[in-house]
Formats: sequence, structure tokens, C-alpha cells
Amino acid sequence: MSHPKDKKDDNPAIAQNRKARHDYFIEQKYEAGLALQGWEVKSLRAGRAQLKEAYVVIDRGEAFLVGAHISPLTQASTHVTANPTRARKLLLRSEEIEKLIGAVERKGYTLVPLLLYWKRGNAKLEIALARGKQAQDKREDIKKREGDREISRALRSKRNQ
Repeated sequence: MSHPKDKKDDNPAIAQNRKARHDYFIEQKYEAGLALQGWEVKSLRAGRAQLKEAYVVIDRGEAFLVGAHISPLTQASTHVTANPTRARKLLLRSEEIEKLIGAVERKGYTLVPLLLYWKRGNAKLEIALARGKQAQDKREDIKKREGDREISRALRSKRNQ
């Protein structure tokens, strides 16, 4: 017997890092699991996470999410001293970590978290191998976006006439 979809599954995204797409050229994406504590899972279910200042570090063959802020719920973490910005271990395959180490150390790439979401009841993090944008690159993106908006406005006004 099939069960109706839960409302939680309609929008599995918990937090997004919109600034990452503005500041970096996204080369390749990876999906990583997160090693979380119980209070963190409850906070994520309540949607209390932020990836704004977060980044990914590889240390001794393990990947960690640093700077992500998960606000503790007052009723869920009464007996635990919660650290909202602690480093959280990312669960990746060793082959993926080897590739990431090579790209970050030799080619000068950065690892940036893009999206925190639910997948089959587990919290997943989409991380990207990214290259930093210069100021002129950002200006070009803004010009392109504004041009696309003007074209879509003109098309809409033609249809309405």
C-alpha cells in the first residue's frame, strides 16, 4: 500500500548558500552526509540552519563543515551544552576525498557548501568544487541577468498587447 507523500518531502531544502553562486564558479558538485548530534537533527527539522559563512575543510583525510550555524531549540537541548557553529564531519567516500584533496591543494580550488537538504530521512549537504570570481566576473553576471530580465519583460508586454 502506498502512503501519501509527507508535506516535508515536498520541499526537502533546509538551507541554501545563495552567495556561493555569486562569489564562485561552480565546477563540480558532490553529495555528502553529515555526522550530527540529536539536538542538531531536531533543529534541522525545524529549519533552523544557516550556511551563509560556512566552508569545507579537509584535515587528515577527513572533510569537515566549518562555520555552519545550527540554532539549538530551547526545548530540545536543555541537558546538552550546544555549540551552534561546531565543525561537523562530512561523510564522503575515500576516493571522493582523494579527488577533492588533489583539486584543492594542486589546482587552487575551494570547497563550498551549496545546499543542505533531506534525502530519505537523512540530512545531506551538497558541496561544490569552486573557483573564486573576480570583481569583473561578478559585474558580467549582473549585466547578463539584467539583460535577461529586460528581454523577458519585453516578451511579456508583447503577449499582453
